[in-house]
Amino acid sequence: MNILLINHYAGSPEHGMEYRPYYLAREWVRAGHHVQIVAASFAHVRSRQPEVGTAPRDEAIEGIAYRWLPTPAYSSNGVKRVRNIWAFLWRLWREAPRLAAEFRPDVVIASSTYPLDIWVARRIARLARAKLVFEVHDLWPASPIELGGMSRWHPFVLLCQKAEDDACRDADVVVSMLPKVADHLRSHGLDLRKLHIVPNGISADEWQAEGAPLRDDLAAHLDAQRKAGRTIVAYTGSHGLPNALDVLLDAATLLRNEPMAFVLVGDGLEKPRLAQRVRDEGLANVALFDPVPKAQIPALLAAIDIAFIGWLRQPIYRFGIGPNKLMDYMMAGCAVLHSVEAGNDPVAEAGCGQTVAPESAAAVADGLRSLAAMTPGERRAMGERGRAFVLANHTYPVLAQRFIEAVS
Repeated sequence: MNILLINHYAGSPEHGMEYRPYYLAREWVRAGHHVQIVAASFAHVRSRQPEVGTAPRDEAIEGIAYRWLPTPAYSSNGVKRVRNIWAFLWRLWREAPRLAAEFRPDVVIASSTYPLDIWVARRIARLARAKLVFEVHDLWPASPIELGGMSRWHPFVLLCQKAEDDACRDADVVVSMLPKVADHLRSHGLDLRKLHIVPNGISADEWQAEGAPLRDDLAAHLDAQRKAGRTIVAYTGSHGLPNALDVLLDAATLLRNEPMAFVLVGDGLEKPRLAQRVRDEGLANVALFDPVPKAQIPALLAAIDIAFIGWLRQPIYRFGIGPNKLMDYMMAGCAVLHSVEAGNDPVAEAGCGQTVAPESAAAVADGLRSLAAMTPGERRAMGERGRAFVLANHTYPVLAQRFIEAVS
């Protein structure tokens, strides 16, 4: 098949997140399909942006055709980000006839997190007489309302609701990464016979190959903590409000007199504030580091004792969760402390750690104490259960085939 995948934030190993479009496309190419990804030239989740001028730029990455559409940069969730979204959609609308005529897609996938790309995807699908697929990452406008506090009557929210309703009505297939969305989508007009669940995953071959050595500053710090006899608790990934890192720092405060070291690796809008908080509160047991390349993640996770992932207490998580970083933690064989209340819990399903209440520093501290009290062998056994769970359910060859079966 010719598969056209529209994802504003699509990345690659060269550019950083989002990785899911790349991994799915790579498996589809390996299976003999032709894939065209269309993405914005600027996305806040990427570590490196493609070099694009004032015209769209084509690039091939491992047999995947990328088309980068010029969009303005932004640094926060404000007017500039909205301009970035509109620029991408406007460019894509203008590109629609060309994409339909030149690529001749059999399948058009709208997959940009926000649902507004469904209208352009529908236009291309109709021009090419292709199957229209709507991929659900997060539920919009439910996410901006429940996580961002936006009014239900805000024009952007109303526009997103119209897009979600149209997607439920017009898409031939709906693929969701979230496992508990059926009732919500049915309430917006979806025939549930169209719904297929394809969660997030990992690329097993990246873990089987010899990864890159860990950056010197981070390796030296972890080695020093290990020699000092401290249990190392790590968080890797975006430093944003939804990641509940203030709760982790609160737990670090409660544990400041216990032999435990906290390492936060990554970047994000909240990182400067979190770093200032560590300095102001004198949290000597906490260290923050810049992001490491994806190839160094296995070495980083192999050097820690407990991996942390946290969430705020939000009703939106009743639809389920599927974070990439949790897949990495599990694939690395880490014991995981999961602070969450959601419609699903992969950590509990796999038996690879402990789950505690969200937004509770005391609960996080108690959970970390419990995991730290275990022997290294007991934590390794937890980690192996997580790894086996991911290999059975969340590798991209499995997920890509499941996706193809859904849209065929």
